[in-house]
Amino acid sequence: MLTPHHDGSPLHVSTQQPALGETVRVRLRVPEAFGPLAWVGTRSNPNREPRFSEASVVHSADGWRWWEAAVEVENPVHGYRWLLVGDDGRQHWLNQLGLSATETLDHDDFKLVAHEPAPDWAAGSVLYQVFPDRFARSDVAPLHRLRGRGEVPEWAIPAEWGDALDPEPPGRSAQVFGGDLDGVRERLDHLERLGVNLLYLTPVFPARSNHRYDASTFDHVDELLGGDDALVRLVEAAHRRGIRVIGDLTSNHSGDAHEWFRTAQADPSAPERSFYHFRDEAQGGGYESWLGVPSLPKFDWSSAELRRRFIEGRDSIVARYLKPPFSFDGWRIDVANMTGRLGGDDLNAEVRQAIRRTMLEVNPDTILLAESTNDAAPDFQGDAWHGAMTYAPFTRPVWSWLQEPGSDAGGGIGFALGRVPSYDGHAFHEAHVRFAAGFPWRTRLATMNALDTHDTPRFGTSARRGTVPVAFGLAVTLPGIPVVWAGDEFGLTGVDGEASRTPIPWGSETDAAVAPVLEAYASLIALRRAHPVLATGGIRWLAVSDDAIAFVRESAEERVLVFAARAAATLEVAKGAIGATDAAARRFGGARLEESDGLVHLAVDGPSFTAWRLPGVEAPAW
Repeated sequence: MLTPHHDGSPLHVSTQQPALGETVRVRLRVPEAFGPLAWVGTRSNPNREPRFSEASVVHSADGWRWWEAAVEVENPVHGYRWLLVGDDGRQHWLNQLGLSATETLDHDDFKLVAHEPAPDWAAGSVLYQVFPDRFARSDVAPLHRLRGRGEVPEWAIPAEWGDALDPEPPGRSAQVFGGDLDGVRERLDHLERLGVNLLYLTPVFPARSNHRYDASTFDHVDELLGGDDALVRLVEAAHRRGIRVIGDLTSNHSGDAHEWFRTAQADPSAPERSFYHFRDEAQGGGYESWLGVPSLPKFDWSSAELRRRFIEGRDSIVARYLKPPFSFDGWRIDVANMTGRLGGDDLNAEVRQAIRRTMLEVNPDTILLAESTNDAAPDFQGDAWHGAMTYAPFTRPVWSWLQEPGSDAGGGIGFALGRVPSYDGHAFHEAHVRFAAGFPWRTRLATMNALDTHDTPRFGTSARRGTVPVAFGLAVTLPGIPVVWAGDEFGLTGVDGEASRTPIPWGSETDAAVAPVLEAYASLIALRRAHPVLATGGIRWLAVSDDAIAFVRESAEERVLVFAARAAATLEVAKGAIGATDAAARRFGGARLEESDGLVHLAVDGPSFTAWRLPGVEAPAW
């Protein structure tokens, strides 16, 4: 049966950037078949006190009635849900989880956010993640020069581009293939051909590992990567091609070789001593570190001097790389979920808000993404982070639905994926909707839809045959920023995060096994970028079975109907849920779309991702 629908998109909310105190109009679509209604309106909870606003009908079209209510944004994050009372007295509540016959939790309300929004370009981004040591090595790569002079850093174990990865310590973190930032710059043609427009670099600061999450300073770019000048050259070249670039910053910890930490250890009276959590002798001595790893001492954000140097103001580390000559377009913050948190202390909100204030002061047209490996929603309500690098709403549900049964996917990495169970389509849908419901709409639009990252196995390692395009198709069509972890478009596999960091096999692009994967990625990115509705339009779920799902992304200008299947499947959707399909234009895939007996039939003979363009929704003007 068709059900009432509302989401945070421009079809249903009069402004995406409300101010505190502003009255926003919100709209609910109710199918005429739902039955007569005695009362429709919203229930907000400003200052933790319920407030109701009655709605009235403002439009009827295509078997739907549009109800409109006025909601005053009384708090920076203002929650609301819909209440529908039938002529028979029955109540129906509608929130981000869907329709309920019983009263719902505030946690899952729709939300209007009066904090400063993400930049306008965020939702339209397609992100490409690069691990610099493994992406590309230029002819002037510093590793060549340093090896020739016998000046390779003492911690590094040099390797040739075609060498096998060493998965065991010390090689696991110390093996260096010599990829550099000039190598990335020389491969921007590849990114441009794919269609990506946002480049994310994992850390570029000096460290004592190939991953560089153990920074020894934030004051300059690692000479192994080409130094400051190489970063400037890369960002300038990317910007000329319309590709933005963001960096990676560790706000939870530094490396134990960091100049601040070494000063703190050497001189207990130094200002830097307050930057870290040192334990006194009664507590056993030593210091706190990330998950007990001694090489990653944890920052103590109660230190005003640490905040001044690192995150606050135009002279901070955060600010320095957003300003010319580096001109980063934003930051991805590592271990954001643990930042400022230890035992009874929780300074996370203060830290993230300080970072964003600095970014607004230096360059407001920048994005702030943050890692949070589990349920990220409590920290992502719009007060600082624009979007999450998280795994619960998208990555884990997609793996669970599309992995080979019994593959034990994710078993080799604990903190990112964990052991991934097998789901049918119903469980995939339930998990995705449940975790996404915790985010305000505009945070969802900037949250990363990553199939995998440098911290996980590669998706293709355990995927059912033929489902890689299905998975990436969902990444480009569900709300959020699609992510390509460099190498996925080459069909690379890897059983854990370390094995996924293999050097890119340049020169294999035309190989029979690689070319179709590259083509699928490029075509799906083109689909995303050709249809703005996939960036900012609403989403309405249509049908779900064990092996297939269907939804539509909607705006007044266009709709995109999506049908994703992991095996042969047929879904039936009421014609009124989609409207006339005679104008449907196939944009990707090979599934069949047919109408009969008042139903729309979506069918396919095997794994498939298909998208059709349809005319926009007939909606009343604001």
